[in-house]
Amino acid sequence: MNGILNILKPTGMTSHDVVSRVRRIANMKKVGHTGTLDPNAAGVLPICLGKATKIAELILNKEKTYIAELTLGIQTDTYDSFGEIIQKKDPSHINEEDIYAAFKKFEGEITQVPPIYSAIKVNGKRLYELARSGQTDVEIKSRKVIVKDIKIKNIDKEKVLFEVTVTKGTYIRSLCKDIGDELGVGAYMSFLLRTKSGNFDIQDTYTLEEIEQASEESKLQDCIVGIDYPLTNYERIDVKQSAYKAFSNGNTIYQKGLIINRKYYDEQLVKVYIDDKFCAIGKIKIEDDNILLKSHKLFI
Repeated sequence: MNGILNILKPTGMTSHDVVSRVRRIANMKKVGHTGTLDPNAAGVLPICLGKATKIAELILNKEKTYIAELTLGIQTDTYDSFGEIIQKKDPSHINEEDIYAAFKKFEGEITQVPPIYSAIKVNGKRLYELARSGQTDVEIKSRKVIVKDIKIKNIDKEKVLFEVTVTKGTYIRSLCKDIGDELGVGAYMSFLLRTKSGNFDIQDTYTLEEIEQASEESKLQDCIVGIDYPLTNYERIDVKQSAYKAFSNGNTIYQKGLIINRKYYDEQLVKVYIDDKFCAIGKIKIEDDNILLKSHKLFI
């Protein structure tokens, strides 16, 4: 099987746990996730099967949307509800106007420091491994991330529910902590649900139990979307049947072997089809106004 399962990851499982479960259900070794989701978080986790693992990185780079809740007045060492409380402050003087103003400061490009309890590697070690061994004085490099959109959904005393869309590498735990620091009382992430990863939506997810049942009924293929499903920002190009063998062997295909129905530009990555079947990600080359195509990732 080759394709992608849109899994609804439950709380209490790591992304690796989900991969292992899917690997057993599908009875195949080549299975991979498309970016970790914290064990205490739930939501969209696309799982790639077979040849689809070649595009896992492309899905990882997509925007992601979350519903999150932060709780003001408490700071933990993990920035979420699973950590040890390291600070408490009374947030009762914070009003809604203060909260909206603080959130406004975290729109657009921001500088963020990932949590010490995260899977980022420093000198070959995961940060959470260093933290658990007592090495909490590790220098963690800040990073630029983009908060594309952030909207407060509800404020209930010290709890703020919000929706946020972010670029790759953004930690919602750090965002909650930083908003709490901006308000001067600290905060931790008390809830997290990923609702979108690229064009994978929570409304179209399957639970692991549903996947297991589908497999038992020999209907697992019905739950799998094609490898080209997430490539929504790629233009399409078709290779003629006469050029199929040459293309599959890695040769450059000249314009006479292509079906041209739109404009392309030099170095453009495109999704390639033969007989209406997706077969590759290709790269366009423009030479003397002629369009050439070279395979970038083959799925044949």
